[in-house]
Amino acid sequence: MKTSPELLLRVQMHERQQNLQAIAAQLKTELIGIDDVIDRVTGAVRAWYVMPQLITRPVIVCLWGLTGTGKTQLTRRLAQLLGFYDRFVEVQMDGFSQNGDSYGASTISGTLESAGLVEAAPGILVLDEFQRYRTVSSRGDDSKVERYQDVWALLSDGKLPPALSELHSIERKLADALYDAERADEDDAQERHKKQKMRYKIDAWDAQALKRSLKLDAPLLEIMQWSNDYIHQLLIQFRSSQQSWETDYSKLLVFVCGNLDEMYTETASRVEDCDTDADIFHRLTSRLSLIDVKRALAERFKPEQIARLGNQHVIYPSFSRAAYEQLIATTVHNYVQGIEANCGLRFVIGHDVLAQIYQNAVFPTQGTRPLFSSVHTILSSALVDAALWALEQGAQAGQPLQVQMAAGAAQLQVQLALPDAPEVLQQCFAVPLDLNKVKQRTSADFRALLAVHEAGHGLVYALLFGRTPQELKINIATFEGGYNSFTELQATSRRNMLDMVCVGLAGRAAERHVFGQEACTTGAEQDIRQATADAARYLRHLGFGARLSRTDVAQEPGDNTNTEVAPTNAGIEALLQAQMLRAQDLLVQHNALLMAMTALLLREGLISPAAMAQLCAAHGQVVLASAAQIPDAAEQKWVLEPYAEMLARHDQRPHMA
Repeated sequence: MKTSPELLLRVQMHERQQNLQAIAAQLKTELIGIDDVIDRVTGAVRAWYVMPQLITRPVIVCLWGLTGTGKTQLTRRLAQLLGFYDRFVEVQMDGFSQNGDSYGASTISGTLESAGLVEAAPGILVLDEFQRYRTVSSRGDDSKVERYQDVWALLSDGKLPPALSELHSIERKLADALYDAERADEDDAQERHKKQKMRYKIDAWDAQALKRSLKLDAPLLEIMQWSNDYIHQLLIQFRSSQQSWETDYSKLLVFVCGNLDEMYTETASRVEDCDTDADIFHRLTSRLSLIDVKRALAERFKPEQIARLGNQHVIYPSFSRAAYEQLIATTVHNYVQGIEANCGLRFVIGHDVLAQIYQNAVFPTQGTRPLFSSVHTILSSALVDAALWALEQGAQAGQPLQVQMAAGAAQLQVQLALPDAPEVLQQCFAVPLDLNKVKQRTSADFRALLAVHEAGHGLVYALLFGRTPQELKINIATFEGGYNSFTELQATSRRNMLDMVCVGLAGRAAERHVFGQEACTTGAEQDIRQATADAARYLRHLGFGARLSRTDVAQEPGDNTNTEVAPTNAGIEALLQAQMLRAQDLLVQHNALLMAMTALLLREGLISPAAMAQLCAAHGQVVLASAAQIPDAAEQKWVLEPYAEMLARHDQRPHMA
């Protein structure tokens, strides 16, 4: 009994659908922390893979993210699992340099042809580091690009024109040869006869260009033997045939990958930041949308080029803390397995060791690369030395060695329990925990100053906003000092702005309250700068003071602003003085809580949102833990003023006509 084509197609579609689901599951076990991205990507390629007969133009999927988040790795592994690794081409999109003068090195068409991708057949193309291929300069001018200029035609409909410049060059050579042959003297008859007897009429370079441009199937050596007249006839036939002109790559799956720093403005430049909790960066980058992508692309590309990239933009958030912890656990597990495979000893790594690796290896905006490097640096020498020590003690293959951090030192403590030994053997091995050294403030006076200053900021913020800071730390490596970080409001009211000025001055207020006026330090300089800027904006730009007009210094002749800036200076100073007194009053009123927070900072170096919420509750102040413990949906809706309730009350009141 024959099976109908329709039934065969259904069976094939079902098999491919199941295969794609299995591939997604496999990718999630290999690539940690990007499950949502994997779902988006596999969803985007489903039609291309399951029903390729429906595809009439390239399927374009854009992957944007910070460095080290797994964009290129995902495309390579997906191609391998789909069975397309022999039809997979990866191009580094550097349009400003020429790596050789060959056609294949300077055009996408030549690259695809050189890679052996078949026309009108499915294949995968990765355009990596696409942000480097900018066609608009940082000043807004057109940027000259030297390579891959046919990429926009490919992204449009997958149809690429022939390299006419090469055809023109071949035609010119043919014309020169015919011209010279016709005008040769009779004395050159012997030389002409000699040339006619030569087996190869054109060189390999021209033969390759002819084969590529005219889409010839003939072997290269055969083309090299064709006469000039025959080649001329082929060129005439090619030019008269519209169908033969275009090269059809409409069945391609194209991944456009890159880092759009313009989109990650709050994170991309903070490459040295090893102190901010990864979850904070993760939440910031998780909020990015298609609109943010389009806005960032507009800084580098022309509108018609952005349109050709389509709307299938997958945004990689930075890794969360949980993702980094899982990456560390997996990397360490693989490392330990490698040691066991080589010497037979099985190291059991304690959770405190993994925690120290996190503290000394994670730079949240730099992804996985620094992490992998640090795991090797921290563990390699110590575990090799520990293995040699254990073997000298008589450890046998498969014997577990417990590894923990030694108390109060940058050392691994390795314990070995031998069957016949009366007690557990242990030995310590030094490990390079460089960031710990930088983060630890050794001066008791400096730690006391930082703890009081940062506790002042954190306490006033919690009292005024009813929520803990996202982070409160004094042991940091990024800069000399401590810091608080606060959740950004979706809508900021007049009251909220005054509260933030008060919070900004609370560090200086805490110093004055605890240490006295004369002992206040220069550490509040940036706080005062920001508070002054906020107060000026409050009065001059937002119309929250006596003036409604925007007050500013005119930059251009057409600026419509109130240029009487000087009279607002007194108002700014009065606002700052009032908020400083307000901060001091709050700290005096809640002195016991301030001291408890200071003590905890001195002891731990940080106060987690949960710990601060508990501490406040113990002192009779109910505050919510920060966004670290609140779902993203709730965080997205955080507006302090009850505007919906206020609207309902307003709507119910009688109003004068």
